[in-house]
Amino acid sequence: MSIDRIVMAFAGTVVLISLALGASASPIFHNANWLWLTAFVGANILQSALTGFCPLATILKKLSAKPGAAF
Repeated sequence: MSIDRIVMAFAGTVVLISLALGASASPIFHNANWLWLTAFVGANILQSALTGFCPLATILKKLSAKPGAAF
């Protein structure tokens, strides 16, 4: 898997888990404050699109993950 796909898979997984934990209609609802994690991931995706800097991609590069088209 390339860095691009790993980053997108990780971001999508974190968003879905935090929504499941933060949405009151969810069967695994824990606390509405989990929605802040969703907002953080969304903001990080937006700034990554605008600046080209992604902290997870930097970590994955240091771990010798296969580069992709974006990172």
